[in-house]
Amino acid sequence: MTAPSRKHALLRADIALPFLLVALIWGSTWFVIKDQLAAAPPSWSVTYRFAIAAAGMFALAAYTGSRFRMTTKGHLLAIAIGLTQFCLNFNLVYRAEIHLTSGIVAVLFGLLMLPNALFGRIFLGQEITRRFLTGSLIGLGGIALLLIHEARQAPPTGQVGLGILLTAAAILSASSANIIQASEKARKQPLLLLLAWAMLWGAVLDALFAWTVYGPPVFPQSARYWGGVAYLAIIGSVVTFPLYFRLIRDLGPGRAAYNGVLVPVVAMGISTVFEGYSWSALALAGGALAMAGMVVALRGRSAPMPGKT
Repeated sequence: MTAPSRKHALLRADIALPFLLVALIWGSTWFVIKDQLAAAPPSWSVTYRFAIAAAGMFALAAYTGSRFRMTTKGHLLAIAIGLTQFCLNFNLVYRAEIHLTSGIVAVLFGLLMLPNALFGRIFLGQEITRRFLTGSLIGLGGIALLLIHEARQAPPTGQVGLGILLTAAAILSASSANIIQASEKARKQPLLLLLAWAMLWGAVLDALFAWTVYGPPVFPQSARYWGGVAYLAIIGSVVTFPLYFRLIRDLGPGRAAYNGVLVPVVAMGISTVFEGYSWSALALAGGALAMAGMVVALRGRSAPMPGKT
């Protein structure tokens, strides 16, 4: 008997809808992060974000019937994800935006698909298909054009090299968290509970780092600042990370990271509506290539992750 055919990933509602929702939300968060940099030390802003997000994630886990207790192995996984995703990654991103525009950092994060695919091959034994490579090459062409466009629109000033290094380190850190989350041991843990503890451990690590580097907490008086923190915590974290980590479990880390290719295009679309952003020919070509690469890479029929039935 032949195995039943699987739908293309982009034609599956359980893939396409969360994929688009995460991209829409994360496409808006870059502007909010940039807006917070002058109000408080970046590490304290990250701490507040994930302290609130952890509370929200525990509430969501409780609503779905999860208990808060986890095994020692579960806590070790949560600490690893908390360190790589919710501590190192975001501290590096917030600092990168001091030296680079949010648009450039967002576009650079589209490269997350590369280490995700490579690490997935090395540590998870996941195949890198010819279709994925073809789509990635097309997508990289689009990312290159978007980077040129962003650099022309808002030329980077100051320590540009440092900003790029910080972004590269953030990408590698996020990729490490993606691979840990996609591992067989992590997939045995309840997703919401694992994320809740990971965010809590991340917030603790963020606070320890912030206090060591910047001293006691700084509490801005601006309602706009705290509104931004709440948006990043609840909408940008509690809503999105369960969806994104589920995509990693369903698609694998390499293909799920194509969400990052869509994010800067969404960010520019949002800017068009709210900030009067004008699309240049270069931006249109870059966006079109990035979308074409994503379609090619995700068009292959979905297959289960190694060890997943």
